Amino acid sequence: MSTTTALPARTRNPLERFLGLFADVRPGEGTTVVLLMLNVFLLLCCYYIIKPVREALILGGESAEVKSYTSAAMAAVLVVLVPAYGNFASRVNRMRLIAVVSMVFVVNLVLFYVLGRMNIPHLGIAFFVWVGVYNLMIMAQFWSFANDIYTREEGERLFGVVAFGASLGAVLGGRVAKVLFHALGAYNLLLIAAALLAASLLITAAVNRSEARAHDARSREAAQAPLGREGGFGLVLSNRYLLYIALLALVLNIVNTNGEYILGKTLSEAADRMIARDAISDAAEFKRNFIGTYYAGFFTWVNTVGAVVQLFVVSRLIQKIGVRAALFVMPCIALGGYALLAVAPVIGYIRAVKIAENSTDYSLQNTARQALFLPTSREAKYKAKAAIDTFFVRAGDVLSAGVVLAVTALALTTRTVAAINIALVLVWLVLVAAIGRQHKKLTAGPGTAG
Repeated sequence: MSTTTALPARTRNPLERFLGLFADVRPGEGTTVVLLMLNVFLLLCCYYIIKPVREALILGGESAEVKSYTSAAMAAVLVVLVPAYGNFASRVNRMRLIAVVSMVFVVNLVLFYVLGRMNIPHLGIAFFVWVGVYNLMIMAQFWSFANDIYTREEGERLFGVVAFGASLGAVLGGRVAKVLFHALGAYNLLLIAAALLAASLLITAAVNRSEARAHDARSREAAQAPLGREGGFGLVLSNRYLLYIALLALVLNIVNTNGEYILGKTLSEAADRMIARDAISDAAEFKRNFIGTYYAGFFTWVNTVGAVVQLFVVSRLIQKIGVRAALFVMPCIALGGYALLAVAPVIGYIRAVKIAENSTDYSLQNTARQALFLPTSREAKYKAKAAIDTFFVRAGDVLSAGVVLAVTALALTTRTVAAINIALVLVWLVLVAAIGRQHKKLTAGPGTAG
């Protein structure tokens, strides 16, 4: 009579036990989780070093209205870039896709540094457009990769702790920008950002190699294969679930961009009043530094609050109430905040509302929204996600620019913009309910919601 000896169950190592304080991290998952955290940490640190530079250049040399109108150029660029990205993804494997796109952005950062040193006029407009495209594409690509290597069950457990790297990177990036902005100047920060982006690519390559070794031959073959031929826009328009997510991204970004206009307009007017009151000679330099420093501090607050929520609240809350219910939290916060601004558009209240809205967006809302793609196909994770997270988000900016144009032409106040946001948040709540119904169908069994 033969006997078999059962292999001992794997136990969590010290790193996984530590991560288990914040999320349900199981044996063998710790290394990949930490590498993904570090990867997105570098990406967000890079972005928040760039972001105050962007604000200083666009608002220091242009106006809050120009900042809003420039978003239309981003959408126009993405109409071309999204199909090009999809075509390239159909020809190469995921690592080649990520490597090429990342290195193009690294080269772009160095190029903007050179152009800035040459004092090219209106560079702030071109840089504003570029940053808007860069941030959305690079983050969509990261989360596509994370969705690709995790199953739905793994992603819903681990995305919360992975996304903490984004929150921490945003906090540190904001602090670095605030400290170094005056010491190094705006353009030198771009070289630091380029180095961070290149480092993140090395980490992606390490995770890709590790996951290839850990999975079976079929999974490795799927990861190395190019995607199908259908484009991102076609995938979105042919699938009701993806379409609702796209419309959610659209409406959410109209609301958020309208809120940014309220803050930017109020801040720009405050700087103008200080210039007139104190008879400052170099008005442009004062305004650029005033706005850049203010936004660096503002972003630091947003991301500090977001990091705390991400680390201690998000994973537990999603585990307790689920992804679908978690999507209702942010619109409820936005509804109360813009109701307050419609009554009292004071800069202190505007700052508080935007900190609450943005910190929730970057933590709970972002994690829940990324998890919506876990039960979708690889084509949807890369191509449809790229279309949604870039074009549909920037289309929201374009519609927000239309709101700003109408408000400016009619000489209306920022209270009107807040009232418009209240109506849009109600639409947002309806879309979240529709997404929840489709998500429930999609995760109940085989098949797709359509």
